Amino acid sequence: MNADFWTDRPVFVTGATGLLGSHMVQELLARGAAPICLVRDEVGQSLFSRLGLGEHVVVVHGRVEDYGLLERALNEYGIETVIHLAAQAIVGTANRNPLSTWETNVRGTYNLLEACRRNDKTIGRVIVASSDKAYGDQPDLPYLEDASLIGRFPYDCSKSCTDLISRSYFETFGVPVCVTRCGNLFGAGDLNFNRIIPGTIRWALRDEAPIIRSNGKFIRDYVYVGDAVSAYLDLAEQMDRDEVRGEAFNFSDERPQSVVEIVDCVLQAMGRGDLEPKILGQGSHEIVAQYLSSKKARKRLSWRPRFGLEEGLGRTVAWYREFFSHWSAR
Repeated sequence: MNADFWTDRPVFVTGATGLLGSHMVQELLARGAAPICLVRDEVGQSLFSRLGLGEHVVVVHGRVEDYGLLERALNEYGIETVIHLAAQAIVGTANRNPLSTWETNVRGTYNLLEACRRNDKTIGRVIVASSDKAYGDQPDLPYLEDASLIGRFPYDCSKSCTDLISRSYFETFGVPVCVTRCGNLFGAGDLNFNRIIPGTIRWALRDEAPIIRSNGKFIRDYVYVGDAVSAYLDLAEQMDRDEVRGEAFNFSDERPQSVVEIVDCVLQAMGRGDLEPKILGQGSHEIVAQYLSSKKARKRLSWRPRFGLEEGLGRTVAWYREFFSHWSAR
């Protein structure tokens, strides 16, 4: 980490109130950066709000679908670094309403990149959040960055498009873009309890059996949000290098887990191994197994997870215990 790299640097963060966005903004402030945060909805219980981050940053209210707003914000605040995290990230939501997902994930991405292209006098680096879902269903595991992007289902397709559009802006216009592909993120502040880790924690704290909507055999990467934040910022600091700029990077703990296994890990971290999950077997439009190799990030960026699964789960469980204790007291 370059101690002075982020000092007073104007950083435009989209999706700032989400799970990764909240942790990202918190860390940017800790490193002395000057975040400018795009916020669509005010979420009272979000980590962004609970930490009072809005009091220490510039908040731009709006949506990534609004091109004019993006161009104005990048220009007026003299943005040097862009971290694009805004997305509709829930698979079930995408299946129910693919149009809204494509509007946010696809149109939002090309809007932002076009605004960056038109502000090329100040923009020095752009990091776009893709996903392991961008690879679609691949015959070879773990996924490597040179695999084709063949998402078929709505969310997967939106991330394949995000990836390809980002590459196009680099290759055609020289916009300084890198793409990140992470597995399933978890950590303090995730209020989407449809996700397996926060959902399992809430059920266990209520002394209820966790519910697994699929057959429990789907295999995924689970990446602690603190490791993802360090990955993004490590990448940003190295984007002046030719072997980094314009590239995509996988970030993974490289310890894939089935749904049943990750639920068991959560329950063990909570001391609730006595709870037996209910398996509904209702999952559909999902890939059976997908997980990533981080060999490229390890080699080119010297990146390693700082926390890992066990420490990450310990920190996450502790946060939710406090969160629900405080909520009950109210």
